[in-house]
Amino acid sequence: MQIPTLVSTHDAALVARLDARINDKTKPQGSLGALERLARQIGLIQATDRPTLRRPAIVICAGDHGVTAEGVSAYPQSVTWQMVENFLAGGAAINVFARQNECALTIVDVGVNHDFGVRTGLLDRKIAYGTANFCLGPAMTAVQCESAIQAGLQWAASVDADVLGFGEMGIGNTTAAAALMAALTGMAVEDCIGAGTGLDQQGMARKADAITRALRLHAQGSTPLAPLEQLAALGGLEIAFMVGAMLGAAKRRLVLLIDGFIVTSALLVAAALQPAVLDYCVFSHCSDEAGHARMLQYLQARPLMQLDLRLGEGTGAALALPLLRAAVNFLEQMATFSSASVSAKHG
Repeated sequence: MQIPTLVSTHDAALVARLDARINDKTKPQGSLGALERLARQIGLIQATDRPTLRRPAIVICAGDHGVTAEGVSAYPQSVTWQMVENFLAGGAAINVFARQNECALTIVDVGVNHDFGVRTGLLDRKIAYGTANFCLGPAMTAVQCESAIQAGLQWAASVDADVLGFGEMGIGNTTAAAALMAALTGMAVEDCIGAGTGLDQQGMARKADAITRALRLHAQGSTPLAPLEQLAALGGLEIAFMVGAMLGAAKRRLVLLIDGFIVTSALLVAAALQPAVLDYCVFSHCSDEAGHARMLQYLQARPLMQLDLRLGEGTGAALALPLLRAAVNFLEQMATFSSASVSAKHG
């Protein structure tokens, strides 16, 4: 499989032009804080000192996980397909927030254990009816994993968007995300797991035990598995699709709007394959899922918001859209010192 090569967005000359425009606005330098950094980043991604965001989109990637057989979720697996139906009916939180922000929404079935048939608003990219239980063997075959990544790459190649947010749905996927986090970062399993959809202490113990057994099962002595091998062994079909979509969208110089714990686990894989993908990422928030703050710290990421969210679905990405719009709008619409006849700072 051909992974696209990504280049860094850094351009010293463009940084200078963006900073000159930002600093000429009628405000003390740096006084818009994160919005100034965001305006600079979006300009670098779009390779212009006049960035725009007119076509926001969010993709929700859905898939089931065989590891639910280990009792790692507070909800039954059937909730995955039921929530996809809720998305299609427009009744979920992400639907509300996407409508509020005039954001296009795509729901993708990559591996739900359910037959939806041909449905308006549902993109059928089903690779399998969920993953296998990674405590007993690899979650995906190499072919399934690569097929899901390829599906994400192909979809991102033509999506009509300039900013692309990522969301997910899949009962058991916090366990897959935590397993990937432990495998890719080397952190202790206990530092990677959280309550997910609401596990009690016994459920948390089952989750930790399942991940520990899986890491032991898939270890190859002292030689760490390659990122794609870790993804196939421990990940999810929806996570693999997001890996491909992130790389494909960055190749087109789209702004990648990263949601919570599961989405960031996909980014861990994408960044292990192409580190420059991080230049294209805006981190919408720090989730209330226990491992997310550590995951963001590992990636040296600065989230825009802290709202104690742990819903997934891309909700944090949707809620961050007004901040991205504010960043490009102040750069385009705010008066300069000369145009407003305002005196600049002495010196």
